[in-house]
Amino acid sequence: MFNRDKWNEILESLTTNMFRTILTVFGVFWGIFILVILLAAGTGLENGVKRGFTGVATNSMFMWAQTASQPYKGLPKGRRYSFKLDDVDAIKDEVAGLEYVSPRNQLGGFGGANNVTRGLKSGAFNVYGDYPDIVNQEPTTILQGRFINYNDINERRKVAVIGEGVQQELYDLGEDPLGSYVKIQGVNFMVIGTFKKKGFGPGDAEEASKQIYVPFTAYSQAFNEGENVGWMAVTAKDGESISDLKEQVFEVIKQRHTIAPSDDRAVGHFDLFEQYNKITGLFLALNVVAFIVGILVLVSGVIGISNIMLIVVKERTNEIGVRRALGATPWQIKGQVLMESVILTIIAGMSGIVFATGVLILVNKFLPEDDDIMFVNPSVDLFSIVIALVILIVSGLLAGLIPAQNAINIKPVDALRTE
Repeated sequence: MFNRDKWNEILESLTTNMFRTILTVFGVFWGIFILVILLAAGTGLENGVKRGFTGVATNSMFMWAQTASQPYKGLPKGRRYSFKLDDVDAIKDEVAGLEYVSPRNQLGGFGGANNVTRGLKSGAFNVYGDYPDIVNQEPTTILQGRFINYNDINERRKVAVIGEGVQQELYDLGEDPLGSYVKIQGVNFMVIGTFKKKGFGPGDAEEASKQIYVPFTAYSQAFNEGENVGWMAVTAKDGESISDLKEQVFEVIKQRHTIAPSDDRAVGHFDLFEQYNKITGLFLALNVVAFIVGILVLVSGVIGISNIMLIVVKERTNEIGVRRALGATPWQIKGQVLMESVILTIIAGMSGIVFATGVLILVNKFLPEDDDIMFVNPSVDLFSIVIALVILIVSGLLAGLIPAQNAINIKPVDALRTE
């Protein structure tokens, strides 16, 4: 079937009117180009968002105490309560499938009143009373020294790990902060480490760098929090879903604080895993939209190829008559037209893929490597390329189907009469 004479005939047919052929294939070329670029753009956005989550335990939720919205067991509606340190152990013991349950207290805030001083310098920073496990739940890179450990917790050491933004505001350029002291709300804490933290945007990155970690126990002692817990970060084990486990966690809290089981407002929470899955689903939808748009553009190109093949068949009516008179079967005639259509489509489509690949290489070459840019490595995987090739082949067959049918419907005697 694939002999030299047949390929020479196809080549001659396609190059007889080169300008017309180029205009015809441009629709397919542009359609596959748009498809590849849209898929790559979606991948670039997805990679950028996922890079923002690097180091974050996405299978986590954060929860805090609110007010009871229902009366229960003689206790009034609207009463306030606080998490306690014992709640952490109870959650760990009663809810299987959890990896970390980290209690946290928080002091101050970015953009608030100055709460940290060192000599004549001061600043407003977020100060967190934490357990060591929190470093496994947030993207934190230690630059100098170390993070807080369980010896710090058990001995209630007044030590602090400061962000690079804190270091820039409270220390001179080149000054080593390790071993120095910062005063938090009038209480001295010795700096044992510095860290770098990545936020999810320019403003968030600035706030993330202006944070201070201190041991939870030392925080509670220094600022008279006792056994109170402001909020918790809860992370499920691999293979488990925090979205499936969170109701069990809430049930433990409600039982321990005499809250109605149906009171869904008493425990505030933010399900990071649920939000992450929504973002993942959004990019899946974007890829589907990219395929639909690309295929629609491709269809317009295929229609153009089908039209041009109808013209080609009309121009070659006499030739088809001669071949039929010499014994060519209808399937041989039909196969010749279909092959020309498929070859034309594949050449146009592969040209579009190659051109799109070149564009993506240039984009990746000049794309700045900045953590704040939510667009990283736009590319298309091999599976998508294979799907595109299958679409091209099917499109070529569909484009040549009607012209091929018209070709075999021509009677040899009528074809020979055509001038």
